[in-house]
Amino acid sequence: MRKLVWTKPALTDLEAIHDYIAKDSEHYAKSFLQELISHTGKLLIFPEMGRVVPEYGRKDIRELIFQNYRIIYKLEENQAIVLAVIHGKRELAQTGG
Repeated sequence: MRKLVWTKPALTDLEAIHDYIAKDSEHYAKSFLQELISHTGKLLIFPEMGRVVPEYGRKDIRELIFQNYRIIYKLEENQAIVLAVIHGKRELAQTGG
């Protein structure tokens, strides 16, 4: 069974997304994050479902798209590691890649 691991920077990204959305609606912020995390859970079954991240061009660095966000993850032998969750308009280089 594959494992899904969230890195500290990715969790920080989730907190920032929550805080931004919560300025308008705490309810929607929680709901949005639940949906995003649920979407990411699909990697447990289909780890290669995301496309290769164009900025890196490596088969082990992939991304899922959820609404306006890019969920960047790395595939390792028995796990998918979520590296970052960034808005689609944000430069990937800002995440520390």
